[in-house]
Amino acid sequence: METKNQENKENQKNQENQENKTQEIRNIAIIAHVDHGKTTLTDALMKQCGFLDAGTMDSNALEQERGITIYAKNTSIPYKGTKINIVDTPGHADFGSEVERVLRSIDTVLLVVDAQEGPMPQTRFVLKKSLELGIKPIVVINKIDKPAAKPEETHEKVLELFMELGANDEQLNFPVVYAIGRNGVAKKALTDEFKDLTPLLDTILENVPPASFGQDNAHLCAQVFNLGYDNFLGRLAIARIYSGKLKDGATVYVKQTDGTTTSGRVTKIFTFEGTSRVEIPEAVSGDIVTIAGFPDIFIGETLCGSVEVPGMPAIKIDEPTITLNFLVNNSPFAGKEGKFVTGRQIRDRLEKELEINVGLKVDFSSNEYFNVSGRGELHIAILLENMRREGFELQVSQPQAIIKDIDGQVFEPFEEATIDIPEEFSGTVIEKLSKRKGQMTDMKVKDGQVRMLFEIPTRGILGYRGEFVIDTKGLGILCSRMIDFKPYCGEINKKETGSMVSMMDGKALGFSLWNLQDRGTLYIGPAVVVYEGQIIGNTSKGEDMDVNPCKGKQLSNMRSSGNDEHIMLTPPFELSIERGLEIMSDSDYLEITPKSIRLRKKVLKATDRVRVKREVK
Repeated sequence: METKNQENKENQKNQENQENKTQEIRNIAIIAHVDHGKTTLTDALMKQCGFLDAGTMDSNALEQERGITIYAKNTSIPYKGTKINIVDTPGHADFGSEVERVLRSIDTVLLVVDAQEGPMPQTRFVLKKSLELGIKPIVVINKIDKPAAKPEETHEKVLELFMELGANDEQLNFPVVYAIGRNGVAKKALTDEFKDLTPLLDTILENVPPASFGQDNAHLCAQVFNLGYDNFLGRLAIARIYSGKLKDGATVYVKQTDGTTTSGRVTKIFTFEGTSRVEIPEAVSGDIVTIAGFPDIFIGETLCGSVEVPGMPAIKIDEPTITLNFLVNNSPFAGKEGKFVTGRQIRDRLEKELEINVGLKVDFSSNEYFNVSGRGELHIAILLENMRREGFELQVSQPQAIIKDIDGQVFEPFEEATIDIPEEFSGTVIEKLSKRKGQMTDMKVKDGQVRMLFEIPTRGILGYRGEFVIDTKGLGILCSRMIDFKPYCGEINKKETGSMVSMMDGKALGFSLWNLQDRGTLYIGPAVVVYEGQIIGNTSKGEDMDVNPCKGKQLSNMRSSGNDEHIMLTPPFELSIERGLEIMSDSDYLEITPKSIRLRKKVLKATDRVRVKREVK
């Protein structure tokens, strides 16, 4: 009996393998603004197609903590004899480079739009990139169960956005599906009843063309759009096969983006089943696979079956907008908390990051620091957070907007900021952004809520998000996307706070902090060890102040009752990497270790800072 069951299982497996060889393939990506429900919808699709234990696509620890997608990830699901490859993409503008390279590897996108918020800045960004590549999107209006959801109005706004971005007639005739991703249900018309995600899956089959169907006999041509790593296999290339077949053990040619050609041998091929990797002996045209055997391959390079096959066009990525310096930590606490502390170790880590983080640029020419450029503060903060969790210790300078000289004229990056706030806070926000050279381009008021659009230099938006949260009492939403480089708009007057700088080494005492907390906001609590030159808080007035946080209460032989009971400390404003990058000034460094995040002055001693200030004047 057991032998018969085993034979049945083997026959079923062989039949499935035979079906997999001939089945059609559909390649799609899910794109949207941050928090509009891409990953939840992907998880629901996997669950409906039988991957109950697949978990969530946001498998990275940082993604789970922050509730956002940072890295593009692949999955595949079977439906009606068709293999649907899905790429889940980030929604935050800082990780736009992840979206840009994915769009080159797929045939259609699911554009997910929140039924309450409607199209947002990143919706515009990802849709613009899709339309430019000639992709016809499928629109999914999600979260229609929200109390303030307006699915029909959202549909109209999406159509307006398509027209505004220059969509052609075919793209304007986009299919629409209404969904509640969290519940795993969808429907094609608002009058239909919810059951499951079958309407969405059917829409995909009806509107997504088969991927490179019938081109298996052509020469191999595949382009790498992402990289992975395996402890045993080394670097892995994630590629879309446009034509031909890729076989395990085959020798293929790698056409690099600079025009040179090398060769190598495929050692392993993996396909995706849910979120799992499954080894296969051969991959057909149209599929998305992971390939091992090429330790020096990079994103954008082409795998060819013959030297005569031309390479694919390079994957173009938008330029970085901010820059800062990474330095070896030289504070008095250097080397006490980190595992990797030398310049060589930091350099090797940044070189490794450049292999997969195509939106990042690093200049290694200086012997004193590494100049790192990225798409935004969050883009840089995620890199720093990953490094500190790996055991790295370093310090960084204040982020600055990248300034360009084009034909003798100075240009700087501008962003479009979309702001949703209660009407009562609009005056304060308009005033603050106007001081930062922001110009309002649109304003709509409805039901006590205001939506404002501003064009503002990146310099103006840097360091403002924390103020925005305070000014709107946490009720506002601020999103921005990079528009273009425009002429430099002059000096920007920002509200400057001074720094409380420790003038002593030692342990901070509650009595001293109690006296200092009236001067501003503290970044540390009692019993924290500090050093001279460390910034322990800010001052309400815009002047730096040298303070002694280690000073204790003077004791005497006179007894007094109840004096110590009056010491009440306000909880400190704990520094995170993003907060530190936002509030630091040009004269500061942010010290980052696996255990601590500290702000410090570049020049630690007060007398030396006075001398430097005089020399500058």
